[in-house]
Amino acid sequence: MKNITVSSILFLAIYLPLANVVAEPVQSYKQVRDQMMQKNAGKNKKKAKFSQADRQLMKDSMEATKKKYPSPGLALNTIAPDFSLPNATGSKVRLSNQLKQGPVVLVFYRGAWCPFCNLHLHVLQKSLPEFKKYKASLIAVTPQQPDQSLKQIAKNKYPFEVLSDLQDVVMKQYGLYYELSPELVKLYKSKGLDVEAYNGKGRTALPIPGTFVIARDGRIRAVHAQHDYKERMEPAEIIRVLKTLKPSSGRD
Repeated sequence: MKNITVSSILFLAIYLPLANVVAEPVQSYKQVRDQMMQKNAGKNKKKAKFSQADRQLMKDSMEATKKKYPSPGLALNTIAPDFSLPNATGSKVRLSNQLKQGPVVLVFYRGAWCPFCNLHLHVLQKSLPEFKKYKASLIAVTPQQPDQSLKQIAKNKYPFEVLSDLQDVVMKQYGLYYELSPELVKLYKSKGLDVEAYNGKGRTALPIPGTFVIARDGRIRAVHAQHDYKERMEPAEIIRVLKTLKPSSGRD
């Protein structure tokens, strides 16, 4: 009886305090996005940034992209194309080297000018501690110039790599590349958004926003790529996939 009592006391002393600790939930991109859009809707009632004709042009552009690239991204379980791209300070980062350390969450985004991209990167940043439990790292790829990425990193304190696809090669390898129409480029410029100021003169290509969860063996275990730039992969879904990966899987 004495041993049982002592064991019970020890159990209560160690585990009861833990029962009262509530783990912080993983932030939802969709929830934060909807809050942002609702807030902006109130502001836009006073001063509309885009006219009805502007919105129709953007809609038509998206439909044209869907028609030209009906199935963006790469298929599940295919080997992720290896690449080497410069980060914000000019150092080259190779995907295969990063995979030796663990799985990679690879995110393609349009640029620092895109509020939905910034929002997605923000919630992914919040989820990094969860990613690290599975030895996973986050790599972001964008067509913007490294100096633009450097400003973005300094502003948002990103602790992950932001790589610049300056030749649009990697976007094409991952099935996400598309060109903005001249009409849309002109419209964006008229609203104060100069894509070439971010990407470089003559460069108006963007990625269809995409996220890939890549296992250590280089195989793609999850894909999210949609033409609607407001849609992104949820951190909770990324974590769910990371949980299924074998820690011992790898190229070596």
